[in-house]
Amino acid sequence: MRHRVAHRKLGRVTEHRISLLRNQATALLRHEHLTTTVPRAKELRPFVERLITIAKRGVSQSTGQADGAPNGKALHARRLVMQDLQDREVVAKLFETLAPRFAERPGGYTRLLRIGFRKGDSAEVAQVELVGSEFNPRAKAEADAKTEGAKPKGRTVGGRLRAAAERLRGAKKPEGADEAKPAKRGKKSQPKKSEPEENE
Repeated sequence: MRHRVAHRKLGRVTEHRISLLRNQATALLRHEHLTTTVPRAKELRPFVERLITIAKRGVSQSTGQADGAPNGKALHARRLVMQDLQDREVVAKLFETLAPRFAERPGGYTRLLRIGFRKGDSAEVAQVELVGSEFNPRAKAEADAKTEGAKPKGRTVGGRLRAAAERLRGAKKPEGADEAKPAKRGKKSQPKKSEPEENE
């Protein structure tokens, strides 16, 4: 029986599993969203939320001082977070940006969105994101579409096919068609052999 057995093993030994969670937590805090499988996402949520809570504790302790010098509890909180996050830039972002953002929120800092199934092995995939940083996966594509709408479009395959069909019908010639086209390579035009005339 599995009574009181917490956490998933994720098919890895302990060291590998902890390393996986640390790397995913670093990526989530750096980019504020992450796409992974649902079991990994469910294991990642409490791991990251614990780090954010420790950071909030450190920030609330350091803001209470008038001179702004870090006290022992803030330093201790930073060292506790540094045990799991090795990247100093991510730790700085956590303490300076993310922890103050969640100062009034009593837990529930992450959101898990199921986005479908992976093509290769049909594993269910989810996106984990921090609350308050709603990531729009189509934002870059929409921005590119707006910039491309301003500049003229190149000729597409369909446009070239329509132009070729119109040329064959003789309707009109496209611009730049006045130039002489070079002869195609391949078969050289040979003079026709004339048949010998029969004498009577």
